[in-house]
Amino acid sequence: MKLNHYGLKPLDFQATNAQQATNTVVSEPNQLSRRGFLVTSLATGFALASTPLMAQAITTSTRGLVAGEVSVPAAGGHIPAYRAMPAKPGKHPTIVVIQEIFGVHEHIKDICRRLAKMGYYAIAPELFARQGDVSKMTDIGEILSQVVAKVPDAQVFADIDASIAFAKASGHADTKKLGTMGFCYGGRMVWLYNQHNPRVKAGIAYYGLLSGLKSDIKANDPIDIAATLNVPTLGLYAGSDSFIPDAMVDQMRAQLQKSSSGSEIVVFPGLNHGFNADYRPTYDKAAADYAWKLAGDWLKARGV
Repeated sequence: MKLNHYGLKPLDFQATNAQQATNTVVSEPNQLSRRGFLVTSLATGFALASTPLMAQAITTSTRGLVAGEVSVPAAGGHIPAYRAMPAKPGKHPTIVVIQEIFGVHEHIKDICRRLAKMGYYAIAPELFARQGDVSKMTDIGEILSQVVAKVPDAQVFADIDASIAFAKASGHADTKKLGTMGFCYGGRMVWLYNQHNPRVKAGIAYYGLLSGLKSDIKANDPIDIAATLNVPTLGLYAGSDSFIPDAMVDQMRAQLQKSSSGSEIVVFPGLNHGFNADYRPTYDKAAADYAWKLAGDWLKARGV
């Protein structure tokens, strides 16, 4: 599968799930300790499947920050994560950054640094550490079928919980002021994790799939939990995203209106999936800048 197909034409996620149903081991939370770790350190640079790299890719300086890889104690061992925070002393509001399908590669690390420049303690755990190293895969279809389809949502929740505990234990993070921010795969997980953890004060979901990924190890899609969501979550979506048609966004909005969360969805007309990914052809600077401002305002207005 070529890069420019990702975000430009739909993939058959249902077929991917069906293909994996016969050979995927279901992992309940109490089974996590029996699963090995295939990734013990973060990738350098960008994932191979995300190339060709566009010239506009943003690199945020670490000046004034403490930034780099950390090791997070989790069920069965440790998972690598990227952490960035202001160098000044004190406890900082905390944001868990939830990765794309490409893992915690350079773009996600840079998002953490951007948040740290805004005064946040930002941490991005490598959520595929037990299932595979997507940074070395060259085909997006392979990433989806061989890794993403095999990652239980319960495992993701547990690893994010562990990352928040790690941040709190560091003495530098104020986890009472807790937010989530995710992109694509991570956007989907923002909706679901916020349902899992009502202590999150606010979330930002960039173009996360709203339906189509349910399986034996993925109990719900975001649209299934929207009506009972309590955490105010801002969805930032693209109007010409073949993964997430307008009708699905409308259904999600209707379900969110039944909740008490005050969540909202903003759609950017004419743009495609990945409009914030500055290293990809789908990037749109004007929309990305405006969405970033909306995200920052959303978090701060809700105490993060």
